[in-house]
Amino acid sequence: MPTNDEILEKVRSTLVDALGVDEDDVTPDATLFRDLGAESIDLLDIVFRLERNFGIKIPRGELFPENVSDSEPARNGKLTPTGLTEMEQRMPYADPGGFESNPEVDKLLDLYTVDMLVQYVSSKLPAGAS
Repeated sequence: MPTNDEILEKVRSTLVDALGVDEDDVTPDATLFRDLGAESIDLLDIVFRLERNFGIKIPRGELFPENVSDSEPARNGKLTPTGLTEMEQRMPYADPGGFESNPEVDKLLDLYTVDMLVQYVSSKLPAGAS
């Protein structure tokens, strides 16, 4: 199984190709949207490239969940406890860090970091893969 550093290098090159960003900007803590300038239209391309580069299958909506199903996942610009729980279940590879104490919907996109992609890909690779 590849190391996290090896996975990070492949994820980095994937994001450089998909987003046209400088390799030095693709750090583990970089957010896809705020730091690397990804837009929702880029997500399909990123998923396609990750699948191809790592030989994995990413089910639709698994890596980048679509709208939460709770009829009221957010209230006053913040996730409700139910919305927060659903987000954590649908994004288990994200590090919520301080998000839980101040779950502003605007900050939800900051959970999509390069490291989150590394953790996700690592979980998808079969043991013993190279």
